[in-house]
Amino acid sequence: MNLGIDSDESEHKLNLRHLQLEDYADLKEIMDRVYPGLGGAWPEKKFRAQLAVFPEGQICIEDHGKVVAAAFSVIVDYDKFGDHHTYDEITGDAYLTTHDPQGDVLYGVDVFVSPEYHGMRLGRRLYEARKELCQSLNLKSIVAGGRIPNYKGYSGVMSPQQYIELVKKKEIYDPILTFQLSNDFEVKRVLKDYLPEDRESKGYATLLEWNNLYYDNLKTPLIGAPRSSARIGCVQWQMRPLKSVEELIQQVEFFVDALSDYQCDLALFPEFFNAPLMGLENHENSIHSIKALAEFTEEIVDAISKLAVSYNINIIAGSMPVIEDDVLYNVAYFCRRDGTTETQYKIHPTPHEKRAWIMQGGDALNVFDTDFGKIGVLICYDVEFPELARLQSEQGMQMLLVPFWTDTKNAYLRVRCCAHARAIENECYVIISGSVGNLPKVDGADIQYAQSAVFSPSDFSFPHDAIMAETTPNTEMTLIVDLDLEKLKKLKNEGSVRNYLDRRRDLYKITWMGKDHPET
Repeated sequence: MNLGIDSDESEHKLNLRHLQLEDYADLKEIMDRVYPGLGGAWPEKKFRAQLAVFPEGQICIEDHGKVVAAAFSVIVDYDKFGDHHTYDEITGDAYLTTHDPQGDVLYGVDVFVSPEYHGMRLGRRLYEARKELCQSLNLKSIVAGGRIPNYKGYSGVMSPQQYIELVKKKEIYDPILTFQLSNDFEVKRVLKDYLPEDRESKGYATLLEWNNLYYDNLKTPLIGAPRSSARIGCVQWQMRPLKSVEELIQQVEFFVDALSDYQCDLALFPEFFNAPLMGLENHENSIHSIKALAEFTEEIVDAISKLAVSYNINIIAGSMPVIEDDVLYNVAYFCRRDGTTETQYKIHPTPHEKRAWIMQGGDALNVFDTDFGKIGVLICYDVEFPELARLQSEQGMQMLLVPFWTDTKNAYLRVRCCAHARAIENECYVIISGSVGNLPKVDGADIQYAQSAVFSPSDFSFPHDAIMAETTPNTEMTLIVDLDLEKLKKLKNEGSVRNYLDRRRDLYKITWMGKDHPET
């Protein structure tokens, strides 16, 4: 978008740019004058929400630094609303809670020009900027509901459809519809009760569309198309004495083979599932023990990455200790079936991990693209900090994988209850996987308690208790669940409650301060 336009007219200096928070006073002045019969200006909190949700879509023209015209837009998945909608429904009452970065249509929320600048074609400049934005974002079209204010003088003698046809023929002038038609918009239909408080238009509006001729409609490939579901396998891992790292990998392969036979897309192992290797030798203390365990990590990751490829299954290799620059971390490895590997460091080591192992937390938070959707990983204690999952949710996370390691039932319940809450508040699936059994010769790992589970949001499309499935407590087993990703999309717009859309972005937000800043 061209953000610099200077007029040749000496008394004006016009500039097209994105709106900013400090522009509210100018906007309020214009809206109070333009919409006296519709309640005047939006409250400032609504304007703040618009800029927070989709700042690129809110543009204005200023004259010598004062805003004199503005246009507001939102991206929507138009199929979720269709051609029968109201203004409040498709714009979220102008809070733009319906914004979908993956949507296909730029929806026009509002355009207005200060009365002193009528006749200067500022509206046309804003419309051209919108078209440029639509093309830059590769969106299919611009759609808008248009008021027909002059219809108030004809409502007693003709229908809205007849009125629109006469405006098209230029036999009747309507300040809004005539302008929109002259800017290449076409009327698709008449909307009833679109804006009920619009007495001038008698509640009617035109549904207008401008098609982007440069839209690249990427065809769905015959293979590798976006998935609408995923099959997830959890391993409730038995801690048992082992004689070698090869024996551990053999046990991992057993579960990978079993889950692959059931055509699972992903296998999740628990936190520190390789802890039995600490019992291979006698160690002086816990620090020496965990450092010795870290020496096996590279070999195990390499082996599991090969298993992911050979068995055609993505694997979250639980988590394992890693030493980098003499600093100990707890790291989860995501081994894709295409051979690539990524990591998620535990952000919050527990007090025991910090005290007994001198472990430190990582400083990066990730969301991983997979061949079935977007996933996030939080290791055990991290799921008890809701800010992390919220940041991942804002990046489009559909599933949160939580490898955990707990010794007592109350420790387990902390992880379980918080994981369940993350599923509801972020409208995603949460999968937790832990270990069971005992390791008498391993300091700090003598007992385990776990019940692995898959949690869902809580609404009619999901189980009544928001639990997709769960294992028998303290028994080695697998848990296999099919997850419907389309239900998550529908929930965000049509759920009984809409935690994502109803978030008051005008009042609060979470900001990531670490490296590799995720979008907020």
